[in-house]
Amino acid sequence: MAERTHILGLTRDELADELAGLRLPVFRADQVRDWVFAKRCETFDAMTNLARGDRIRLAERFDISTSRVVREQRAHDEVRKLLLAWPDEATTEAVLIPSNDASERLTACISSQVGCPVGCRFCASGIGGLVRNLSAGQIVEQAWRLTTLLAPDERLSNIVFMGLGEPLANYDAVLKAVRLINASDGLNVGQRKITVSTIGIPAQIRKLAEEDLQITLAISLHAPNQTLRASLIPWARNIPLNDVLEAARLYFARTGREITFEYCLLAGANDSVELADQLADLAHTVRCNVNLLYYNPVADLGYDRPEQAAMHAFRDRLVKRGVNVHIRRSRGLDIDAACGQLRRRHEAGEPEA
Repeated sequence: MAERTHILGLTRDELADELAGLRLPVFRADQVRDWVFAKRCETFDAMTNLARGDRIRLAERFDISTSRVVREQRAHDEVRKLLLAWPDEATTEAVLIPSNDASERLTACISSQVGCPVGCRFCASGIGGLVRNLSAGQIVEQAWRLTTLLAPDERLSNIVFMGLGEPLANYDAVLKAVRLINASDGLNVGQRKITVSTIGIPAQIRKLAEEDLQITLAISLHAPNQTLRASLIPWARNIPLNDVLEAARLYFARTGREITFEYCLLAGANDSVELADQLADLAHTVRCNVNLLYYNPVADLGYDRPEQAAMHAFRDRLVKRGVNVHIRRSRGLDIDAACGQLRRRHEAGEPEA
């Protein structure tokens, strides 16, 4: 039997072409996509407005989902985390983050790779390195899986590519996933509500700037100078910070979208007021805003969460220097909150936090 096609990785036109090859009418593509995305249907057999014979043929030719949930965690603040296993037993994480205000925002944090090649010294995602890329369908499936946890009248409002992996190192699959997630007959998440977070690959940032998209580009900075950044982020040794900033300026010039700089504060490592001044100098060279993140500690990596006073002092210095800065509230702290932690525990055979 021929290998089945992952339907979540197909555009509407690609699906229509596949159905034409099965001698099914084109309008079936719209019906199937409505069942999958709007109704969150998990089997073809449940698509009751399709003839039984057509449902059988579809089930023989396509997979809707290809993962299984191997672990699920729910925090006191309602953050939910799924560990998904793919057919090759590789695992990735996906997180559903409800808003902590009255906005009713529902954010999906999804992965782009199994493991990560970047190897940030403080992050669990890169322990063990990169295993493989995810396909566009597997990337979309993570967000789709999270929609199945929602009430019928709820929908995802925001998507962030901040899970396992470096999105711009899996460029083609991530770009297709962005377009599938944005499609009005797909997950229908607005482009401005989609964020791609990268360590900063200048050539890929320049390429993304020409894609006629209005997505948010977030750069995981974590240090305001090349020396410190290279010590925290091994990949940065071969990526000059000035090149990253130049590409960021081009992205703003082409898209009009402000850059977000993500800066995770590590106690005693990158949280001094002097470094805040350096970050302010850097921020004034790019149209940007800065998100400060509390570090969620990972066992055995040697980094600690900063004291609240240090976080506020760092923030206040940036504000004094005229930087648009926000402290991102930590979420899901009573579960394996940090990226890659749940996967790491599972692979080590450890119980959940």
